[in-house]
Amino acid sequence: MKQLDLYQRTPPWIVPKADRAISNVERWAFEHVPGAHWLRRTGLYWLFESRVLGFAFAPKLNAVLEKIVLKHLERSVPDRELREKLTPAYRMGCKRVLISNDYYPALAQHNVDLITDNIERIEEHGIRTRDGQLREVDAIIFGTGFRVVDYVSSMRIIGRRGVDLNETWRTSVRNYLGINVAGFPNLFLLMGPNTGLGHNSMIFMIESQVHYAVDAIRAMHRNALASLDVRPDVEQAFRAEMTRKLSKTVWTSGCSSWYMAPDGDVLLWPGFTFDYWRRTRRVDLRAYEARALAHSSAPNARLTRSESLAI
Repeated sequence: MKQLDLYQRTPPWIVPKADRAISNVERWAFEHVPGAHWLRRTGLYWLFESRVLGFAFAPKLNAVLEKIVLKHLERSVPDRELREKLTPAYRMGCKRVLISNDYYPALAQHNVDLITDNIERIEEHGIRTRDGQLREVDAIIFGTGFRVVDYVSSMRIIGRRGVDLNETWRTSVRNYLGINVAGFPNLFLLMGPNTGLGHNSMIFMIESQVHYAVDAIRAMHRNALASLDVRPDVEQAFRAEMTRKLSKTVWTSGCSSWYMAPDGDVLLWPGFTFDYWRRTRRVDLRAYEARALAHSSAPNARLTRSESLAI
């Protein structure tokens, strides 16, 4: 490649990637020692889980990690002017943290330019920035980012009284546990609002949501229920809880990120993943408006927790 121009709006925090070769001893242990894989994965889980302490409970703890990351930047980019352009001016974790060992060295190459002037428009032969300069290009790689609120936009989900979920979420991304939405009976979402993470694996959250949905379906079967619809007051209480907890996190420390909905609400889970796991182990039918099957003699009612199932 003769020349590469990178147009940057905001510099990301980039931590070194802990790549290393798996030793022969480790390979032997994984193959012959019972539980070795489990110990390794458990250790990684708790390592990643500990990062939420700095993100959600005590953002000042990030200061230590920020210093380590800035040293990584200093070692990778000798040029002071370029390094200043790559130095974030917001708290680490407010935006998505990147993991790379070759991003900084790539930008330090002689045929790479980092451009921080805002793009004014795309023209026939290139890109013109606000300073009036036109840089000719052969190809443009356009990173459009994420549409975190519109992740169900490819589907038309209609609830009671003809309400469209996409239209509902354009004004308020209300939900319960990131799984249910009031007015949309029997709708169980995976990776819904307020279940995204900035510190650990989403697979753990998805598994918890699947477990919860299956538990709810079994509870409906046992109690001869036609539908479950989360109560509006329960949904409102959950949103108030999320707003209160997220207000103390690094994700609301002042930056603009795709973690946020258009109304400013942060859509991540504001704590430990094991807490979410705990809250989704059993469905609490008291949180729902339950409707009985037509052939059932059971009245429409709010059921007690003791009538829920565990799997």
